[in-house]
Amino acid sequence: MQKCKKCGKEFEPLKRNGVNISKFCISCLIEKGKQKQKKEWNKEKKEIKERLKTHSDWLNQLQKVFNSYIRARDKNKPCISCKRPLIGKFDAGHYYTVGAYPNLRFNENNTHGQCVSCNRDKHGNLLEYAENLPKRIGLDNFDKLKQDKNKSLKLSTEEIKELIKYYKLKLKQFINENE
Repeated sequence: MQKCKKCGKEFEPLKRNGVNISKFCISCLIEKGKQKQKKEWNKEKKEIKERLKTHSDWLNQLQKVFNSYIRARDKNKPCISCKRPLIGKFDAGHYYTVGAYPNLRFNENNTHGQCVSCNRDKHGNLLEYAENLPKRIGLDNFDKLKQDKNKSLKLSTEEIKELIKYYKLKLKQFINENE
């Protein structure tokens, strides 16, 4: 008899050519097999979900990662519009809106931490945003942003996946630097 390494119960080990080949009792081996099957199924399910994602799904995922990075970057800065401290929940507000200028959707100079009141209740509070944006990013970057608003941007799914990796890495590095 031998003690099971997992549950501690005594059991008669499985043998092959007179040698013990099991360190676990039958019930623990069955449980271990079920866990392995579940893990494999979850991995397969994740791969299936990835394959079924549409271009729009990938853009939405990129938007979430990008916004998370902007929130981390601007965490200790005031609201771009009203200059109140960004405490608790706040948005990643766009100067040039995503609807009107989708090409600037992932432009870091176009997106800044903005309180919920300014971004949602005051529809971006654009007058104050316009006044404070050049001070935050500099006049050269502000002029470049104005020029870029007329450029088009078409991202392939592969480019979107690369940007997701890029912003996840950038977010991770930013968090590590500020801990």
